[in-house]
Amino acid sequence: MAGPDPIIERARGNRKNPTNAETRMWSLLRDRRLNYKFRRQHPIGPYVVDFACSSIHLIIEVDGPSHSDPEQRAFDAMRSEYLRLAGWTILRVPNEHVYLSLGEVEAAIRGILEP
Repeated sequence: MAGPDPIIERARGNRKNPTNAETRMWSLLRDRRLNYKFRRQHPIGPYVVDFACSSIHLIIEVDGPSHSDPEQRAFDAMRSEYLRLAGWTILRVPNEHVYLSLGEVEAAIRGILEP
């Protein structure tokens, strides 16, 4: 008998311990507040994304300071390429924008949802 899927376990762990920026972003996306259903810490292939709207293949990533590290940037680029090839659009939002200009972040998301 196989054990639990490590990707699903990682997603569950991330949902239990969100960053402050992810919590703030989730307050904007949850309960179809933007008329679309988003999932948080959603597994896609070998990766877990911060937020995903499966109906329109949109991923929203909230990037903290670690994403400026060169190794993390290389990993993010590889991961993004995989997700794009799988048909997903990715919107990357720095933590600072979530904290300082959530209205602008919401407008950018709405621009993608309601072109």
